[in-house]
Amino acid sequence: MVNLLTGNLDRRGGSMFAKPAFDIVGGPRALGVGQGSFGRWSSKVRGLPEFGGELPVATLAEDIEAGGPEPIRALVTVAGNPVLSTPNGPRLEAALAGLDFQLAIDFYRGETTKHADLILPPTGPLEHSHFDVAFHAIAVRNTIKYSPAVFDASPAQRHDHQILAGLERRLLRLRGAPIHARAAVRLREKLGPEGILEVGLRAGPWGFGGGLRAGLQGMSMSKLRAAPHGIDLGPLQPCLPDRLPSRRGGVQAHIDIAPEIFVADLQARGVELRQTPAPDELVLVGRRQLRSNNSWLHNVPKLMTGKQRCTVLIHPEDAQRLGIDDRAPMWLQSRVGRVVAPAQFDDGMMPGVVSLPHGFGHDRPGTGQKVATAHAGVSINDLTDEQRIDELSGVAAFSGVPVRAGPA
Repeated sequence: MVNLLTGNLDRRGGSMFAKPAFDIVGGPRALGVGQGSFGRWSSKVRGLPEFGGELPVATLAEDIEAGGPEPIRALVTVAGNPVLSTPNGPRLEAALAGLDFQLAIDFYRGETTKHADLILPPTGPLEHSHFDVAFHAIAVRNTIKYSPAVFDASPAQRHDHQILAGLERRLLRLRGAPIHARAAVRLREKLGPEGILEVGLRAGPWGFGGGLRAGLQGMSMSKLRAAPHGIDLGPLQPCLPDRLPSRRGGVQAHIDIAPEIFVADLQARGVELRQTPAPDELVLVGRRQLRSNNSWLHNVPKLMTGKQRCTVLIHPEDAQRLGIDDRAPMWLQSRVGRVVAPAQFDDGMMPGVVSLPHGFGHDRPGTGQKVATAHAGVSINDLTDEQRIDELSGVAAFSGVPVRAGPA
């Protein structure tokens, strides 16, 4: 909005837009590019709205617990660990016991997948090819790169897309789906990721007939394979309004800078922002770390060397007021839970704010991850509150959680 109102939207030096060779913004529906949606259905208990075909995860535990007509009977996770990554993780973990069946597509037995009735392990990162679909769409320069698999998969292994397609075929057959629906799955299986990528490249802005730079017309898989270090497609260029969906449909494009539902919601949010925290209350925020990616990398020995990283960053003034010593254990408590972790003084923290990294909490038994268990830490989502949400979208408010603290 600031860039738009100051004349810097889609302008060099301002906020610009990438034009990826595999175009998830303007690509055809055949590539899985869908239209946005909001509120077509809602969650069972609180009526939180659907967005883009998904429901907010803040409602998952309560909707499982609710039972009743059309209960949630099964859960499928794909490389996900919602016991550690969703608000009030302990409540969700308890709710998993009420499911009839849980399936995990994963090669870890972790805090969530240990509850699964069946774990289907896909190939590892070096056993399948890689093409980044998401980040090329928000890049600061137009580039493209394809990485083939380093090692061949064994005949007994399956890639994640093969596992998902196999499950979809079986479900469609059990449901008596029409032949054309099953044929579409078989076609995607036959094409595979490389085939779908080839179609997308040829139909994209750098494909045959659409290339924008001499020597790069006709982007294809053969060109990608011949350039193992990637291809530079040049700096971002102004591209509005042609990138707007309505413009592509042949209608004059507009940007709605004040959607009615946003404006109406601002009234209530303004009241929240003016509220003053209690004198003994702190605000909890999360943080990422250089050698950590969610909960995935904590079982890699080399990445877990060095000082303990699951610490509570706290301003020295707050620590002195609360009687907390540097590197000594301290407790944090929210409406939903309580954890104990070492304090770490940091005068870069704003007074009144404390921070825990996300992705830890490997003290739950039964995972078999010895390295992660040895560096268990605590889960920040044992403190985040599934009742604290952005009211308009239903998305969990993971940051700014009210907590109290003291020396353990």
